[in-house]
Amino acid sequence: RGLATFSGSGRLHEWATVEPANWSGSKPAKLENLVDGQWRGTREYADVVDPMNGEVFVHMPDTQVDEVADFITSLQKVPKSGLHNPFKKPERYNQYAEVCFQAAAALRDPEVEDFFIQLIQRSMPKSHAQAKGEVVVTRRMLETFAGDGVRFMARGFTVSGDHAGQESRGYRWPYGPVAIVAPFNFPFEIPVLQLMGALFMGNKPVIKSAPQVSIVLEQYIRLLHTCGMPKEDVDLVHGFGSPMQEIITATPVRLTQFTGSSTIAHKLLELTNGKVKVEDAGFDWKIVGPDIGANEVDYVAWVCDQDAYACSGQKCSAQSICFVHSNAVGNGLLDKMKTLAERRNLSDLTIGPVLSWTTEKILAHKDAVLKLPGAKLLWGGVPLKNHTIPECYGAVEPTAVSVPLKEMMASQENFDLVTTELFGPFQVVVEYGDADVDTIIEACERMSHHLTAAVVSHDTDFLHHVVSNTVNGTTYAGIRARTTGAPTNHWFGPAGDPNGAGIGTPEAIRLVWSCHREVISDVLAPSKDWTLPEAT
Repeated sequence: RGLATFSGSGRLHEWATVEPANWSGSKPAKLENLVDGQWRGTREYADVVDPMNGEVFVHMPDTQVDEVADFITSLQKVPKSGLHNPFKKPERYNQYAEVCFQAAAALRDPEVEDFFIQLIQRSMPKSHAQAKGEVVVTRRMLETFAGDGVRFMARGFTVSGDHAGQESRGYRWPYGPVAIVAPFNFPFEIPVLQLMGALFMGNKPVIKSAPQVSIVLEQYIRLLHTCGMPKEDVDLVHGFGSPMQEIITATPVRLTQFTGSSTIAHKLLELTNGKVKVEDAGFDWKIVGPDIGANEVDYVAWVCDQDAYACSGQKCSAQSICFVHSNAVGNGLLDKMKTLAERRNLSDLTIGPVLSWTTEKILAHKDAVLKLPGAKLLWGGVPLKNHTIPECYGAVEPTAVSVPLKEMMASQENFDLVTTELFGPFQVVVEYGDADVDTIIEACERMSHHLTAAVVSHDTDFLHHVVSNTVNGTTYAGIRARTTGAPTNHWFGPAGDPNGAGIGTPEAIRLVWSCHREVISDVLAPSKDWTLPEAT
């Protein structure tokens, strides 16, 4: 089957169970669980509301703890050696390469691409460019692993032994039954990249997406079935936290990969005795250096605006705090950032609903930060006007609060307040001078999570000083540095955490979804003059 396989609406309708153009409160979608190759309903269904108008537009299976027995049985069938490994059914590596090829071809079909863009925008409102970015990054990942890409993931090594016939061989080995818990903010890219990595390495995953956006993942799994993935290879559970917790703790799940809040991550770590790979909270910093020229301010301001407010700030890599050198302030950086923030609007979803913070909670945090001595509101700080976003979600203008560095560092209480991650269109701006660089590095050291960071400068000494004394796992350095952006050409994940998970790249997939196994081959008979040695 070639690229033309997925051309035309008829092909799309062979697997899609929702039409985004007609999907509404009057025509809600109904989702299903997938267990051991069978699509199934549940006794009860939960209502998922449209984040733009509050209408119920999805009936999602409200899976209960007493309905997970079949999920447990499905995972119990999976051996620790996985569904495939370098010795067992190695042809499945090629099978998943073909699945990648077919899925990538599907996502190149403009109709299928637009189908997923609309699903993303409807369930987690973001601009067309941001939603399309998810689909394109995912497609490129699939293209990367088509051909021989999947089998290369299992590449091992050999080391010569101590005598003829002895050789040690290192292999990447699956865990077998695994679990994935995916977030709401990237309803396509994050679950798909982690799911494919788990499958490549020979695992069988049970996967759960956030209730607000789980329709996106279900449609992708239905697409995978048409691309050649065996239906029994993935189990999908809809619902809230308790059923998934029961599945993870009551089955032989060997590893859980979690992307989401640090609170739930810590709970999972306790429940599983540490068998979790985590990509959780990110209070991400940017340092704008002293050498930003007047001819570069427009570009740096644009990147700052994108980092802080694209997807309404609902990226784990979003710019949470921006340390700005006084030279850049003097060159008008903050004024330009304010202008860019104020052009964002609800009509094109460059600003939109915040799905994990209410308006009241966002404004309360803003007010708390403004109570610090010397703090001031730079822009925003008020609710959006003329909208129908339901009260269970947040709706505020892009907001920035300036806090003096001295006050931020004055006490642990102040520091904790300023470095609270508000998962929405909110950032803290801190102005600094030449004498304050080491104080800023101290602030970065004291932060609890180290996901992304950016150092914006031409000065190689300045870049080296900052990078060599910080730890964030994905750090951009240079005049075009940003905190956001998770293409599959580089690692995206935290550093400094033994439970940290990456995503998308070969290194990330091997780290998260496989372990090391060594097989020592010792096959030649002892020499003819061998004699029994003394006991030792």
